Amino acid sequence: MPMAVGVIETLGFPAVLAAADAMVKSAEVAIVYYGIAESGRLLVVVRGHVAEVNRAVEAGITAGEAAYGGQVITYYIVPNPPENIETILPIHFTSKSEPFRFF
Repeated sequence: MPMAVGVIETLGFPAVLAAADAMVKSAEVAIVYYGIAESGRLLVVVRGHVAEVNRAVEAGITAGEAAYGGQVITYYIVPNPPENIETILPIHFTSKSEPFRFF
């Protein structure tokens, strides 16, 4: 089955924490990257099967917006990224994320 990537960018830490929590609780996905984008913007990236990532991103958006002062800036889902993207961008499974891989 194809692996997908889902990204949510929020303004502020509470929103990204709520989004990440909702994402991993609502679907069988693993967080593969978390980082600071700029100016208080944070992002969280998950990997999993396409249907699971779709469900996770939807739950993450809802939770991020519901957090006090939370604002989801943007989100994006890539259904089946090619290998060259996985090689260059930080969306691959690492030794930290591998134990949480469901698939």
